[in-house]
Amino acid sequence: MLDIFPDSREYIQVQLSRWVKTGKLNQIRRGWYLISSPYCKKEVPSEVIANIVVSPSYLSLEWALAFYGMIPEHVPNPTSATTARAKDFQAVGHFFLFKHIKPCYFCGYVKTEYKDNSILVAFPEKALWDKIYFFLRRSKFSMEWLEELRLQNLENFNFHRWRTYVHLSRYSALNKALQAVEKYIKEQIS
Repeated sequence: MLDIFPDSREYIQVQLSRWVKTGKLNQIRRGWYLISSPYCKKEVPSEVIANIVVSPSYLSLEWALAFYGMIPEHVPNPTSATTARAKDFQAVGHFFLFKHIKPCYFCGYVKTEYKDNSILVAFPEKALWDKIYFFLRRSKFSMEWLEELRLQNLENFNFHRWRTYVHLSRYSALNKALQAVEKYIKEQIS
């Protein structure tokens, strides 16, 4: 991108560094900058930053569950699924979390309007699927863990969509957990 400017790459890097030091720019991560207040005309939500800085990615897990009101907690830091390398970083007062997901599981998201911007967000069912998938990579599923999520507002849960994600899985432990979750949700809404 720096090739479109007539100045040398080194000069541009020095200038960017100066603007960061003087507070005119915030460095999001290497090669990514955001104009600081009061110089910017419009605030850029952290969710938009998350979608752009690591690509491809979509917002999911706790953030998406909170976005849809499926968990009672407020989640201030964007959590995303990506086929790129997993990474976490802190910038502009937020902690950005990116979890690596296999390309065959990179699905189940939609472009949504959010604070006058477009962002990619997992469907509620896929956000829950992702949460379970990543949890099972480091721990064993239990009903106690599921109850600790304090799932709510499940009356619009789309079981047809859920089953399409269930069929993606090739792991028996994940399939058993997903079936238990489906049964649990049905009990909660009946």
